Amino acid sequence: MAGAGMAIAVLTSGGDAQGMNAAVRAVTRMGIYVGAKVFLIYEGYEGLVEGGDNIKQANWLSVSNIIQLGGTVIGSARCKAFTTRAGRLRAARNLVEHGITNLCVIGGDGSLTGADIFRSEWGGLLEELVQDGQISEEVAQENCRLNIVGLVGSIDNDFCGTDMTIGTDSALHRIMEVIDAITTTAQSHQRTFVLEVMGRHCGYLALVSGLASGADWLFIPESPPEDGWEDLMCERLGETRSRGSRLNIIIIAEGAIDRSGKPISSNYVKDLVVQRLGFDTRVTVLGHVQRGGTPSAFDRVLSSKMGMEAVMALLEATPDTPACVVSLSGNQSVRLPLMECVQVTKDVQKAMDEKRFEEAIQLRGRSFENNWNIYKLLAHQKPAQEKSPFSLAILNVGAPAAGMNAAVRSAVRIGICQGHTVYVVSDGFEGLSKGQIREVGWHDVAGWLGRGGSMLGTKRTLPKTCMEKIVENVRKFNIQGLLVIGGFEAYEGVLQLVEARGQYEELCIIMCVIPATISNNVPGTDFSLGSDTAVNAAMESCDRIKQSASGTKRRVFIVETMGGYCGYLSTVTGIAVGADAAYVYEDPFTIHDLKANVEHLTDKMKTDIQRGLVLRNEKCHEHYTTEFLYNLYSSEGKGIFDCRINVLGHLQQGGAPTPFDRNYGTKLGVKAVLWMSEKLQEVYHQGRVFANSGDSACVIGLRKKVVAFSPVTELKKVTDFEHRLPQEQWWLNLRLMLKMLANYQISLTEYISGKMEHVTRRTLSIEKGF
Repeated sequence: MAGAGMAIAVLTSGGDAQGMNAAVRAVTRMGIYVGAKVFLIYEGYEGLVEGGDNIKQANWLSVSNIIQLGGTVIGSARCKAFTTRAGRLRAARNLVEHGITNLCVIGGDGSLTGADIFRSEWGGLLEELVQDGQISEEVAQENCRLNIVGLVGSIDNDFCGTDMTIGTDSALHRIMEVIDAITTTAQSHQRTFVLEVMGRHCGYLALVSGLASGADWLFIPESPPEDGWEDLMCERLGETRSRGSRLNIIIIAEGAIDRSGKPISSNYVKDLVVQRLGFDTRVTVLGHVQRGGTPSAFDRVLSSKMGMEAVMALLEATPDTPACVVSLSGNQSVRLPLMECVQVTKDVQKAMDEKRFEEAIQLRGRSFENNWNIYKLLAHQKPAQEKSPFSLAILNVGAPAAGMNAAVRSAVRIGICQGHTVYVVSDGFEGLSKGQIREVGWHDVAGWLGRGGSMLGTKRTLPKTCMEKIVENVRKFNIQGLLVIGGFEAYEGVLQLVEARGQYEELCIIMCVIPATISNNVPGTDFSLGSDTAVNAAMESCDRIKQSASGTKRRVFIVETMGGYCGYLSTVTGIAVGADAAYVYEDPFTIHDLKANVEHLTDKMKTDIQRGLVLRNEKCHEHYTTEFLYNLYSSEGKGIFDCRINVLGHLQQGGAPTPFDRNYGTKLGVKAVLWMSEKLQEVYHQGRVFANSGDSACVIGLRKKVVAFSPVTELKKVTDFEHRLPQEQWWLNLRLMLKMLANYQISLTEYISGKMEHVTRRTLSIEKGF
């Protein structure tokens, strides 16, 4: 009850963004959880100025069943009145009437700047209200300080200092759905499509969707094309067609400009292609589709984490703390001084206005710069400076995971750029032993980015069953680098190859594992390729199941997810769909816990929300099976609620990769091959490669924020091989949030508050991973 006596108000302002509802829900519930009164302000700042029915106290159920809705249920409006002092005076009076001195604003940089001005004027506004006799001196004393915390909700991702803003990932989902759909029709008719995406003066959406779709040409405002780009672009498009491609995709940000600052319109680009090349060309302007639809899993979890952290920031605020925005950095919450972020965001615009484009890209942050450089590397084949003496082989191992093909594509292309001979292997280690190995060229992997599953084919076979034959083929094809993309078997397989180096000198080569599995259970990385797609697939199914339960009333669904012993999938899906419980192996539970959960659901059925959703990881308990839970819930809930089982099964493995997995795969492929090239140079002596040190066989992964290479022999010490899990997993701290948001009385002493970090040009230049 740390927040007893506090009053917190939440409002959404500016353009809407998917995920705002999840943030409103998290702030409301966390506020109530800590004992504060929570008020919802309807229609943004307009509601704050108008007052009356626009300010309503919320209870736990006010925000039920909104996590899956796009937009904002409390409304948002552009407000002229709030930009005037008179308007802010009315707003102050309305807050004081309800005793509200803590304000959580969810919106873009304009909305947050407005909030900061409001905060700085607060004392003066109250004095004026006292002089006008609208409030008493005592009331002014009680409400003498206004605390402000911001959450950045904007699909443009144009707020400097924050890795991702609320709504960006969902907007990318909409854009990729459109590009996938357009690609099929463009192929049928051999068309060129010019797609215009939103983003105002920021090229983030255009850049990431260009990278995730392998677009032929890309226009972003931060880096206008060189003069004479028209000739170069048409030459490139013609070249792509002459190599057998049936379509061209050109992506243009709505704020695109040329070197002199003149706007480049999508119609200008279309007319250019038609006049010079005679290609059948169409323009598609995506428009407000990008703001719509259901939020992605990432946006729901991001908003929930940020909402909880926002309440903690208000609880811990002192008269000296600056207004802050809550953000994610890697997978940790952080707090950033609001005005520092706003300043750098303005600096970017200023740099672009003054045509200092190199600087604009740097101010957008390191990951923006990385995206841009990788896009330029992969979009068009550049002849290698010289043929290298090395040969690399790429294979997929384990179960299929979305994003594997993106990693193969970028690895093949970077390998070719470096002048290596690149082979791909069908059917994993088994294919390597049977000699199913072929050399590939740049265009053999065209169109692989958006394909789900594994185009190369994948098997779970481990090398120890066919070691002799693998060694024979490594020798026969003279393979000096092995890139293995797959799940726990890929890691285990490479470990077996390393441990066999003593017997076979042929295995003293450079090896790298790109973790790709829906289970997210490979040591050495926080995220495996494919797990984002799997969480989204499970979440979509649970949304439908929840809808069915809402219709029938008094029904509890028990949903079984995949993941082996790893509870990542069920925990994160549970947060994204607002589940009542998620049972996982890593968080041991007893019959007492099950009894408490049944009682919790029995109480829930007495409210207006008569439905329940319980997730169970497939191997969370040897004896408490899905069937057991069903029987227990059915008999204990008899006469109060009935039960149904749903096993999600292999639909979690399928589907087109999400934008995150396409990009993550692309970047891991690039970084892995660059690392392998560097290592090969180091161990190449007198015409041969000999590598037997621990760091010549690594797992590449994202850890907190940094891309790290961890030797497989080192990781062996922190791996639980019996349960195929890393011994320590970062996501277990998300379980607190899951339980709190489901209304369990738990202690938050274990909650780790975000630290205040500063935003300067230097911090923006730090390598941030992805």
